[in-house]
Amino acid sequence: METDATQAWEAYRERLLAKLRPVLASLRYTLDDEQPHTQGERHVIQAVGGGRKLVLLGRAADGMSVVVKAADEPEGVREIEHERACRAILERIHFAYGAFSAPAELFFGKRDGLTLSVTEFIEQDQPFLGRTIEDQFGIALAAFKAQESAHATTAAHRAWVARTFGEIDAAQYCANARAYARDIGSENPAFARAATLLCEHAETLDRYGSFLTHWDFLPQNFRIRDGKLYLLDQSSLRFGNKYEGWARFVNFMELYNPALARAFVRYVADNRTPEETLSLKLMRAYRLLELVLHHALLLPRTSGNLHALSAARIAFWTTVLECVLDDRNVPEATVEAYKAKRDALRSDDEKARQKNLH
Repeated sequence: METDATQAWEAYRERLLAKLRPVLASLRYTLDDEQPHTQGERHVIQAVGGGRKLVLLGRAADGMSVVVKAADEPEGVREIEHERACRAILERIHFAYGAFSAPAELFFGKRDGLTLSVTEFIEQDQPFLGRTIEDQFGIALAAFKAQESAHATTAAHRAWVARTFGEIDAAQYCANARAYARDIGSENPAFARAATLLCEHAETLDRYGSFLTHWDFLPQNFRIRDGKLYLLDQSSLRFGNKYEGWARFVNFMELYNPALARAFVRYVADNRTPEETLSLKLMRAYRLLELVLHHALLLPRTSGNLHALSAARIAFWTTVLECVLDDRNVPEATVEAYKAKRDALRSDDEKARQKNLH
């Protein structure tokens, strides 16, 4: 239940902080008093998906703001090491990739059983969602085009990059979608319909496959400084359908900026082939299946307001999936009703964490 997960997370956090503070002090780093990335729903999120690690804000001896990532469990360590390996490959990749920057690495190593990464914190004068819709569209489109420029078209490219980034093809998308639809465990026909649609159009998925894509391309995973986009999470890069990153972003904007979501759907329809419009739709359905399953897995681990919130999220994102499958816009009233329920159910810690992320 949620209380058990909360207690386990808090115990883990305090244990790791006790080990981490003297190590950071020896390296001349200090932690900030407020740590939004360790609060809110983080404990439940990490209980379901991925290894445990701490993501912390701090300062160097000269006052520079830094981000500290630390772990002492195998899966969390693997995630930190994988992200570093991805960052190193991006610096050397030789097929037209170079539009993104990464925060400068200040320290990486192992100390007292901890794997520790310290990078520069990228200050930005304005959050992404606070910019004009024109700026948001231009920034995101440039980022997607940059990812498209990295296309693993030869066996040599695949052999080199797959070891680090990984690659997913139409057969795997299809298999995953069928598994997601099954594991959601709902009688709503939208889930099986989405999985069937992906499998029926495997040729389209592979036609636009083998592109570098950031499958979690959201405002909390990048920052803009002096007109340059900095990726904060290189571990979410892989080779797959080029619209997978677009799909995650557009689905997110259905909630946070519906007009921007519509603008990207129109852009693809107006400027690219019908097959690419279909590819975006397929990837949107795939990522929505994945999102609904994520919350379905959370549901039995939660109680109280968080349980009600998980149920509301399942209902909302299921509605978005139905609209995508039917080529309809998500009704504004549906979005506003969900936002009101979400905000009423979120804890104060989670509201603070989300404010910091966006």
